[in-house]
Amino acid sequence: MPPLLHPALPLLLGATLTFRALRRALSRLPLPAHVQADPLRTWRWHNLLVSFAHSIVSGIWALLCVWQTPEMLVEIETAWSLSGYLLVCFSTGYFIHDTVDIVVSRQARASWEYLVHHVMAMGAFFSGIFWSKFVGGGVLTLLVEVSNIFLTIRMMMKINNAQDLLLYRINKYVNLVMYFLFRLAPQAYLTYFFLQYAGQRTQGTFLLGILLMLDIMILIYFSRLLRSDFCPDRVPSQQHKDKFLTE
Repeated sequence: MPPLLHPALPLLLGATLTFRALRRALSRLPLPAHVQADPLRTWRWHNLLVSFAHSIVSGIWALLCVWQTPEMLVEIETAWSLSGYLLVCFSTGYFIHDTVDIVVSRQARASWEYLVHHVMAMGAFFSGIFWSKFVGGGVLTLLVEVSNIFLTIRMMMKINNAQDLLLYRINKYVNLVMYFLFRLAPQAYLTYFFLQYAGQRTQGTFLLGILLMLDIMILIYFSRLLRSDFCPDRVPSQQHKDKFLTE
């Protein structure tokens, strides 16, 4: 069925509007004093609250999908479940919402890396949504949201200047473990799987190209994370102060 007539479109629209409504609702919550004093930090705080909610729901949902349909771990191209398909639609709606939020809020320059990530993620997920292939791969990719729960907590605490709290010190180690388990490991496994499509002219080759670009981004983010949390003396205090991903 042509994408313009595809039944998934209402799902994508509904998910996007759901995150937009969530953004409005969360923006009414009280702000920490340090965040409230800065309009940029205020926007980032609201944006991260939505990201945090998405990570909790999608991370747990992805784990349930793998538990309910373990074939997704090996039959990445053909394994399919309704729950997994809805999860991919749900997360695609988040990426659409977040892209629009960044652009409309005039944060594209500071957050361009997020925009690049979102465009690549949406491209990969759209191929699964509209052609019903590699849904299992989409679910495995979304295991990263388990890691994002702790990464978002870290970013929110840094925005609020709470790095001296015990919770931050505990979270930075938990975050490191989760980064390995739910970001680096699944990404390496998926890259290994999709290498079989190298040299072909298939949907798998398209997804392999996206994965390789994401691999580079993930390794760069990992190096920043290590420098910021474990080698802070090597990071100039003013470096990247306006970049969203390096908070």
